Amino acid sequence: MITKQDFHRLSPYLWEIPRSFHPRMTVPVWVFADDHLLEDALGDRSLEQAVNVAQLPGLVGHVAIMPDVHQGYGMPIGGVMLSRLPDGIISPGAVGYDINCGVRLLASELDYASAQPHLAQLASTLYRHCPSGVGEGGSLPLGPSDLEQVCRRGAGWALEQGYAYPEDLARTEEGGCLAGADPGAVSDRARSRGRGQLGTLGAGNHFLEVDVVDQIFDAEAAAIMGLRPGCLAVQIHCGSRGFGHQICTDYVQRFQLAVIEYGIHLPDRELVCAPLDSPEAVAYLGAMQAAANFAFANRQALAYHARRSFDQVFGAVPGGSHLRQIYDIAHNMAKLETHTIDGQPQAVWVHRKGATRAFGPGFAGLPPEYQPLGQPVLVPGSMGTASWVLLGTHANEALSYGSTCHGAGRVMSRHQAKHTIRGGQLRTDLEQQGVQVRAGSLPGLAEEAPQAYKDVNRVVDTVTHAGIARQVARLRPVAVVKG
Repeated sequence: MITKQDFHRLSPYLWEIPRSFHPRMTVPVWVFADDHLLEDALGDRSLEQAVNVAQLPGLVGHVAIMPDVHQGYGMPIGGVMLSRLPDGIISPGAVGYDINCGVRLLASELDYASAQPHLAQLASTLYRHCPSGVGEGGSLPLGPSDLEQVCRRGAGWALEQGYAYPEDLARTEEGGCLAGADPGAVSDRARSRGRGQLGTLGAGNHFLEVDVVDQIFDAEAAAIMGLRPGCLAVQIHCGSRGFGHQICTDYVQRFQLAVIEYGIHLPDRELVCAPLDSPEAVAYLGAMQAAANFAFANRQALAYHARRSFDQVFGAVPGGSHLRQIYDIAHNMAKLETHTIDGQPQAVWVHRKGATRAFGPGFAGLPPEYQPLGQPVLVPGSMGTASWVLLGTHANEALSYGSTCHGAGRVMSRHQAKHTIRGGQLRTDLEQQGVQVRAGSLPGLAEEAPQAYKDVNRVVDTVTHAGIARQVARLRPVAVVKG
């Protein structure tokens, strides 16, 4: 069991569990938190899981834990770990079951004041066009050759099909496509699950939300992005659906044998992994990248449906759209990057699970207009609470390896929330606050109640004070679509 006394406090917002805490730890654990959020993290097994992660072979630097951390499968949600080339490992549990779960933000010139009388109609139209819920089928069914193209080309496939604008891809992480995807490494079961789910939100904490830009903290950056006070915005939070979940399931099972074959000691069997140069790791990475590309295409398809919905409610914009893309970024991914470790640049596979890449100004992978700013970071809150637009910093490259938080983070399990909160009452309360709610399941709505999550403003203040992100704008929800 870990207690607050086991930490070294490195700064007001940074704590360390040293390597000496456990004889098998090969790297320390750094936790970004204030005193209150650290107590929250000690309330579940997330920090024990972080210590387990720090015992995996081939890691370098430190395991970085974000202030929105909570217990997950193997690795806590809100964790970052670096595995060195050539003798490190890849771990499906340290990427997550929802491969390339992420957030897309679009903004409109429409003002909240003028749109407010139409929000109920807009919420219903979005709910009709953007299927949500467990196992819900999509509006863009794929044949076998289509699915393979989605796996290989991601958002590029959506552009070719007329579901995207070129600027959407420019404002998507990696241009909406990871190189190296291998559809041949994807099982028939995963293909079957994915073929009918493109253009769907899914269930759980996934959502489509209409927001109003509530406050601007960096006027220059906000103007470059296209955000202004009082304008409407749309957030889309989802991932690779059953396709990515099945891929993770397949490889977690396959890696159970790999750890035996390669003699890898595991502190937790949920952290199954394989050496980076093994056939198992090569296959997983090819399948993971295919799932990531599916997720990029999925959020692009949902953006297309959101644009359709705005057109139907507010009238079409000749030759354009009411919604222009701000950015799209993942928070469940493993990526090959170069980071400075012990003063030397080193190629590493960065596992970010419930953590967002947040490179600072000058990063060449950004569109030209964003390069002076740094990478946009999208931090959704929970229903009825704020969401945030942040920017990456240079400082985080040493502190958190170009990473920051991804959301509010749970403090109440789904089971506990469902048995504590009444979904019908929650919907009434939200609508009294001016938030239109469209949900397919009242128990599912209760699972995602604001009370089940940490204070997202506190999380954002922590990453800001720690220097691993800076604030641009705060958003306030006015309509929510959930499964």
